[in-house]
Amino acid sequence: MEIAIVVIFVLGYLGITFEHSTGIDKVAPALLMTGLAWACIAFGLDGFTAWFDPASHQLMDGTSGSIDYKLLDHAQRLHLMEETLLHHFGKTCEILIFLIGAMTIVEIIDHFDGFSTIKRFIKTNNKKTLLWIMAILAFILSAIIDNLTATIVLITILRKLLSKNSDRIWYAGLIIIAANAGGAWSPIGDVTTTMLWMGNKVTSIKLFQLLIIPSLICMVVPTVLAGFLPAFRGKFEIDASDQKQNPKGPLMLYTGLGMIIFVPIFKTVTHLPPYMGMMLSLSIIVLIAEIISNTEFSMNTIGTQDGEHSASPTFKALSKIEMPSILFFLGILMTVAALESLGMVFMFGESVQSAMNNNVFVMLLGVSSAIIDNVPLVAASMGMFSMADFPTDNPIWHFIAFTAGTGGSMLIIGSAAGVVAMGMERIPFFWYLKNISWLALTGYLAGSLAFYFIGL
Repeated sequence: MEIAIVVIFVLGYLGITFEHSTGIDKVAPALLMTGLAWACIAFGLDGFTAWFDPASHQLMDGTSGSIDYKLLDHAQRLHLMEETLLHHFGKTCEILIFLIGAMTIVEIIDHFDGFSTIKRFIKTNNKKTLLWIMAILAFILSAIIDNLTATIVLITILRKLLSKNSDRIWYAGLIIIAANAGGAWSPIGDVTTTMLWMGNKVTSIKLFQLLIIPSLICMVVPTVLAGFLPAFRGKFEIDASDQKQNPKGPLMLYTGLGMIIFVPIFKTVTHLPPYMGMMLSLSIIVLIAEIISNTEFSMNTIGTQDGEHSASPTFKALSKIEMPSILFFLGILMTVAALESLGMVFMFGESVQSAMNNNVFVMLLGVSSAIIDNVPLVAASMGMFSMADFPTDNPIWHFIAFTAGTGGSMLIIGSAAGVVAMGMERIPFFWYLKNISWLALTGYLAGSLAFYFIGL
């Protein structure tokens, strides 16, 4: 049955990898393989010889005070499976609820056209200066609103500054690199970093201390090199038309970003799970948004009784949440949990540790994230290394956060930021491979070298 589960995972992953070729959204194979994997576990429960206890992070083999799984009867094994499934589902839902809260805040900011405020700070018509502005904005914004959203926001702003697609794709390439670098050092900047943070593998303070410099170098080195390319020389024409902006936009932008930044502080002070802080921040943003909207609604007397929902910024924000992405994460994380429950991930991790240096393995993991989605890679790595040998804030966890977060920049399909930029600006795969991949590689290697001297 173990072989069947592995085959299901491989086939499901191929379905995810070739999403663009098959035309089938990746959420379908992700949910299919998690359902089939857990069904196989349920049917083969009595035939398994090993079980991994997620609470103690060790195999149930009778050693170190653990129960020997082989001695359990069917009823006990069934109860253990239910407890394990509930444990993994709970941990997965913590991440998903956190992401839903963050996405909703971002959508509420966008509802009030808050991100247009950023365009006001761009006063230059020099291409190289614009490159640095975009790279720095991507690096900072991605640490707050995640790398995917930061990429969408900045490419939208680029469209208002540069009319030619042939010019924008160069900037989009550097935005991808900078956004992924910025997301690596923040607990809320990338899904994988959030997973490590919420899994108590890293703390926000130590994450900042160990990764801010490597991530900064990962952004700066490619940007410096790109500054010498012909695409970033000369000047461009600024669109003189001044579009009407929402007067409440700046308020919602600064308040929203401030409340997202508040989440790690809330966790540090209260020691409550991060999703509790996100829910608190979301409630405050929703309250402010509803008060503003209701005031404007009353003053302008717009709408009818049956249009109350359509006038609500909260309702509009929730309707724009990327539920396919949420369900994709659910499928991936619960499938990896199935493999972890049978001890496969843990035993594979032990084999890797005996075969090669851990740092070499993590470097290869980062390179692999350019081809394979980094979410299952990080989810698997979290089960490979024992908490007894690699406790919270062990440098290996921070190195995983850096490599998985920045390695995906080497291919346009290697990160969520790259995929969305590819769709928005129609960036050809081989154009990116030829012109941007080498810049991403130099940043990845330079940042990894910096981490070696700082954290390892």
